[in-house]
Amino acid sequence: MTTQRRAIGAYGERLAAQHLQETGLTLLHRNWRCADGEIDLILRDGADLVFCEVKTRRSAAFGPPSAAVDHRKVRRLRLLAIRFLTDSGVRAERIRFDVVEVLPQRRGATRLVHIRDAF
Repeated sequence: MTTQRRAIGAYGERLAAQHLQETGLTLLHRNWRCADGEIDLILRDGADLVFCEVKTRRSAAFGPPSAAVDHRKVRRLRLLAIRFLTDSGVRAERIRFDVVEVLPQRRGATRLVHIRDAF
């Protein structure tokens, strides 16, 4: 992955984390990693534990950023969530998978869309 792509992804994750915290969620982990992969953001929303995938694109030419969350990515995120729950001992009444789309604009504020219960 190029340095520019990493920087864009990190920018999107920072904005998403800030936005979610401003809406009342509590950030527990950012870029949680294990041998099987990475979860962008893990948050607490009341009694719910939220696993959040952040997708940032520079343009919508290839569709919305969330279109990159295909069935393979969903399967991997579910497995990573199980791994996190097993390894961390964190408990929740319910778990939820959200996606945050980040689309920087040429002018004005970056467009950010929070998709709750995305899958």
